[in-house]
Order: sequence, then C-alpha cells, then structure tokens
Amino acid sequence: MKIVLVSDLHLVAPGESLFGLDPLKHLEDCIADLNRHHTDADLVVFSGDLTNDGEASAYAALAERLADLAAPYRLMLGNHDDRAAFANAFPQAAMQDGFAQCYVDLPQFRAVLLDTLQPGQVEGRLCETRLTWLDDALEGGRDTLLFLHHPPFPIGVPSLDGSRLLDADPLLDVLRRHGNVRHIFAGHVHRFAGGVWRGIPFTTVRGTNHQSALELDGPHAVSFEAPAYALVLADGDGLVVHMHEFPT
Repeated sequence: MKIVLVSDLHLVAPGESLFGLDPLKHLEDCIADLNRHHTDADLVVFSGDLTNDGEASAYAALAERLADLAAPYRLMLGNHDDRAAFANAFPQAAMQDGFAQCYVDLPQFRAVLLDTLQPGQVEGRLCETRLTWLDDALEGGRDTLLFLHHPPFPIGVPSLDGSRLLDADPLLDVLRRHGNVRHIFAGHVHRFAGGVWRGIPFTTVRGTNHQSALELDGPHAVSFEAPAYALVLADGDGLVVHMHEFPT
C-alpha cells in the first residue's frame, strides 16, 4: 500500500506570489514529481490549507492542475480555506454533514480524513457532529490511519503548538474507545516531525511552498527549506514514512 501526503499548498491567485515564492508553480512541480514516481499510489491526500485566502481563482487553479494527477486523490481543508468556495470549485468532493471529510478503504488500512476547520479561527476544532462521524468511521475495528489538518499534539515549537487542535481530549476519547488508529498524519505546522502522542505514532509534513523555522522559543518565523511530501508505505508487517523533497 502506498499513500502520499501533500499539505499546505497555500495557493493564491494565479500570477501572484507568497513570501516571494510561486505556490502554483510549486504545486505543478509536486504533481509532476508524483506522476514521475508514484502513479501507483493508492491515494494522495492533500491535507488542507489548499489556498492562502480561500479565493475562488485559487481553487479553480487547483482543480485545473489536479486534472493532471495520475493517482486518485482526496482533498481536506485547513484554517486558510473557505468551505463554500471549496464546495463550489469541487462539487464532487466528499462532504459529510457539510464537512469535507470521508474515509477510504485501502489494502492494508482504512484512511479516515477528518475536517478540523473552524471558520475565522487559526486553531482547529471538532464539534459533536464531527466527533460522531469519526466514531462511526472507526466502527468495525479495521486498522486505521487518521488524517487531519491540525495536529492534536505539540511538536515542541511553541509558536506552532499554540494553534493546534483545541479539542484533543474529546478526539482522544473517541480514539481510545475504538483502539484501532495506528498512525496520525497532520499538516498545518509546515515541518516534518514524528513522534508518539498518548501511545499513537504521528507524522507532520512540510508544505509545498514555504516552511516554518525550527524556533524552540520566540515568535513564528518562515523558513525556505525545500518543499516536500510524505510517502507512506505499508504491508502486513507495518508502516514506514519517508519525507521526499521534490525538485522545483
């Protein structure tokens, strides 16, 4: 089983730049790299902050570029996204009770994609509707990989940890009730990090445009480390995660 995790595209209107970089060109480079190496991927997950300001033109540009992606994909939303503009651009996207979330059954795991966007708020939230949907998605005991934009865990960078998922404890209650989530994947922080949260392994990934500097104190700072995606490989014995920097 092969899954690719791409996060934090931060697309702006075509022709515009962000932090002196061209997010759309970086997305094109990412898709070209995926088509070069991973046409056999079972799933490509784009885990939120698809756009920087929720602009309709940015979503339209994303839809146009994704038409070239060979592997199947699913889209998630982050705090920079706009649900209405997203739904207009992607009417075929999986929505549950108005939230951009779904699950996909793959050869080794069920992939559960959970919507943590709270409009007008940098931090992530989970309402009762979303927690109930997650509870149902985890039924049956199948080994599961959980994808969400906002990490529920800290990664040791205070300027990033302050904007993580605020409803970590209710989330953990659901996960412990089922006990079948084997790994959590998140975006939002624009850094590659891995560890264990309350007994569950986790991975966060860099963005495709700009990154967050590894500042262990002080304010948030943008860095210009290479864009990357995470490559997840799994078989009956376990799971491994690689970070791959793609050429720009």
